[in-house]
Order: sequence, then structure tokens, then C-alpha cells
Amino acid sequence: NVCYVHVTLVPYIKTAHELKTKPTQHSVRALLELGVQPDILVCRSEEPLDDDVKRKIALFANMPPSRVVSAVDVQSIYEVPLRFAEERLDLSATAALHLDPRESDLKPWQDLVELIYRPKPKVNIAIIGKYMKISTESYKSLAEALTHGGLANGVDVELMWVDAEALTDENVERTLREAHGILVPGGFGERGLEGKLRAIRTAREKKIPFFGICLGMQTAVIEFARNVLNLKGANSMEFDETCPHPVIHFMADQSASVVKGGTMRLGAYPCYLKAETKSHRAYGAREIDERHRHRLEFNNKYRLQMEDAGMIFAGQSPDGRLVEIVELPDHPWFVGCQFHPEFKSTPMKSHPLFREFIAAAVADENLI
Repeated sequence: NVCYVHVTLVPYIKTAHELKTKPTQHSVRALLELGVQPDILVCRSEEPLDDDVKRKIALFANMPPSRVVSAVDVQSIYEVPLRFAEERLDLSATAALHLDPRESDLKPWQDLVELIYRPKPKVNIAIIGKYMKISTESYKSLAEALTHGGLANGVDVELMWVDAEALTDENVERTLREAHGILVPGGFGERGLEGKLRAIRTAREKKIPFFGICLGMQTAVIEFARNVLNLKGANSMEFDETCPHPVIHFMADQSASVVKGGTMRLGAYPCYLKAETKSHRAYGAREIDERHRHRLEFNNKYRLQMEDAGMIFAGQSPDGRLVEIVELPDHPWFVGCQFHPEFKSTPMKSHPLFREFIAAAVADENLI
């Protein structure tokens, strides 16, 4: 069974107070010429489609008007399921697929949307990235995971998009003054590295809650090596293969495949958490699994030095070879993870690390 759902745009001409159906008619015609008869039309628009407009579109598309769905713009993407339910999209889809109809229970979604729109305190989270000039959409899943963390803590998360390349020794504290939390996300390449290191140092020294993800964890290790262990030139082999202290490196059994790009660690991997760490308390479990997408790993040659200086390796692979989570115990929240927790966060169930990161940021008494 196949159900073809065709999404179209129905422009609204404000000066004429009129919805224009011609683009949808042309779109459906093009689809029919390809031999595809849509079962359902989802019509995006600024204004709802009335029954007359639906009948007009349905007549041209050779379908019942009940299969023409009005998808009006909403303030939050999480309101969309409620609006689709009002349009009976679920019942139209099950009918097209010859499935037994069933009423949906969207009470949890209703509660979620009410919480989203309810006035709440705001917490500022600075994201230190390098794609700001291109598009913040590069961090879309990350932004949503932070929103989930805010919902779990009853606050609105205001995102401060900070260009890592623009951070200098002179402006870093001023730029991050309003931040209740600082996050350094994943990515590839050296661009913006020094700005990220400055932001991490500020978070560490000023006791601002910090969360590093993938490259964010690796840069936290580099910053700690340079400024706490005083290892001059500490770096990642991704950026400098000849650096004197490669605290982030290709492991010996990976180096042979570097040229072929075979070092990428992809997918879900298990992780064992050290008892009574921030991560352990967040997850409420000793064994977890998380999704990875990276090439380099923490260099175990520096493990004892860093542990002696106060860094905790809160998460490791089951065999103990790979460092998955680093923490600083004498900090309100300083956690870096090698994996991507944002991929497993949902609006109904915030990822534990995002939930606790936002909780630490909320502990700041200067919320707006």
C-alpha cells in the first residue's frame, strides 16, 4: 500500500485578501504527468483554506475535498500535529492505506504546546560556532535539543549565536557576559578554533555552565591541556599533525586508513559511566549508548596527567580504550561528550545531558 502526500504552496495575497490556487493546480498537473495521482494534498499557507477553496482544489486534483489539508503557518513546529489532527490528516492517510481508522490521543501534544506558549523565565545559551554567517540552520537539531532542555526545566531558551572567529582576548568576556550557559557544538576543520578555546576558558574560569559536543569536547581537552597542564602547542592532529602534544589524535589502528577516510566512527556505541559523576546522575544509569560521527579520539598518553590535574573521564567505551565524556568536578556543569546527544532528544523527553545543562544554567539567579 502506498499513500502519495503532495505538499504545495497556496500563496495568500494580502492586498486582495485572496488565496491563489493556480500554483497548486500547476504542481498537481506536473505530478500527474509523471504518472502519480496524489492521495492527499497538504496546502501550506499563511491563512486557512475555506471549504470553497478546498472544493476548487479537490475538483482539479480529482480527489474528495476531505483529502485537501490546510497547513497554516504556526509559531511552533510542535503545534503542527494538532493542526493536522484538526484537518483529519491521520484518518485520510489510514483510509488511503486501507488501514482501520483509529482516533489519536494527542493530549500529551496539547500539554506540550500549552507549555511552549506559556510565559516562562528565559535562559540565555551562547552557541559558539563557525557557520553563523552561512546559516544557523546548520545547528537545527542542536537548537531543538536545547529547546527540549528548556521545556524540561520550565524555561524558554534564548539562543545567542556567537561567531567563534569574532572572539578575541579583548571581547570574549564582554560577548559572553549575558550567557547563562555556553555550548560548543560539533564540526570539522580548524576555522574558529582559537575563538572556541577562548570561550571554553571563560566558561571554565568564570564557572559558567559549559557543554561541549564532539569537537566541543575535543576543544575542551585542548584548552585544559594548554592552560591547566601548560602543555604549549597542545592540539588535535586534525589541525596540526606535527604538534608537540597531540591530546586528540588518530589511534594507532586507525592511522593506516586516514587517507581513505575510514576512521569515521559512525552510529551507536555503548558507553560505561563512572559512578557519582554528573553524567551518571543525569542518565540515572551506568551503561548507555549514543550516536557518534567523528574521526579522532582522546590520546590516552595524557590521561594520567589530566586526571591528576582534576579532569574526570566520566564515560568510556566498555574496553576502556576510548574516552567518551570528560567532566570537571569542581565546576557547576562542565561536561564534554564525544557523541551527539542532540540526535536522541525529543520534545516529550529531553536528552538527560541537555536537561541537566539547562538546569545548571537555570541555577543562575539572573534569569530574564
